[in-house]
Amino acid sequence: MTHTQETSLSIIDVHAHVFPRISESESRILTGSGEPWLRVHRDGTGMMMSGADEYRPVTGPLWDPEQRVAAMDTLGVDVQAVSSTPLMFGYEADPARASEWCELVNERILAYCAQAPERLLPLCQVPLQDLALACETVSKAAAAGHRGVHIGNHIGDRSLTDEDITAFLVHCADEGVPVLVHPWDMPGGERMSPHMLKWLVGMPAETQLTILGMALAGTFERLPESLKLCFCHGGGSFAYLLGRADNAWHHRDIVRADSPEPPSAYVRRFHVDSAVFDPRALRLLVDVMGPDRVMLGTDFPFPLGEQEPGSVIRNCPGLSDAERALLLGGNAAAFFSLAGKGTDAEALCS
Repeated sequence: MTHTQETSLSIIDVHAHVFPRISESESRILTGSGEPWLRVHRDGTGMMMSGADEYRPVTGPLWDPEQRVAAMDTLGVDVQAVSSTPLMFGYEADPARASEWCELVNERILAYCAQAPERLLPLCQVPLQDLALACETVSKAAAAGHRGVHIGNHIGDRSLTDEDITAFLVHCADEGVPVLVHPWDMPGGERMSPHMLKWLVGMPAETQLTILGMALAGTFERLPESLKLCFCHGGGSFAYLLGRADNAWHHRDIVRADSPEPPSAYVRRFHVDSAVFDPRALRLLVDVMGPDRVMLGTDFPFPLGEQEPGSVIRNCPGLSDAERALLLGGNAAAFFSLAGKGTDAEALCS
């Protein structure tokens, strides 16, 4: 694809995080100890805080929309779907407090994105630990202007196969609200402590666990096909171990006890982002999912994200110009119903 051809379409990043400016006193809505909150320094840097503990150093685009848009211009990204940092989910809090917290976070995300409404798509968060409050919150947020909802892949031992969480997903389908699923709260232990192994090993495993669990539990059978569902980080380990899961389904009755189809039969029921960081890995992901089921995702603005948005897609072997256009923006435009953005996925795949 030539530069002229590429610049004629929109580059849309579906996986980009925000931590709006929330003070320690405001964070006491969620917990009496005050967490999480954002400490901004005079030199323009910041620190994500968990109570009195420093959680992670961060930079201005995370909370400053003007800096974010300037960075997007430099990086060649036209549109970002902006979702909260998973530290902000609040799933362990009392549901009433979590509901009030989500209202605050969602209002701040809306205000943040309102600074560049053609460039920034706000995604809300919900108190997923309570079905009624989660449904009420997502409906209210969608009416206020949020373009989707961002959820974690589990709440303690409750995964997306949980009856109430499945009911929430059905509600999102009924309301036409796209759902972005992000892994979080990874397993710990001494073996996972060094070298960010919780992020490098735990996050991909969490997402594979979620997708495979939904397939084998028959959850996709209970969800409307209209549901727009996307898993971050390329679906974790799912695509690369799908053959193992299918083999087990065919040869062990205990594996297929609750699922009428093998796991590979459900790849058309969800999307994934492209954040796999290796063109060879992306090639396999596209082969497994189909070119209309993968969307650009960078994990902006964190250091573990793709530093040159779209470079893995552009360098992926064997993709046609039309398929690259889908991955860079066309699929996301359809996922978020963005009129006039990207390229028509259905037409290019027909």
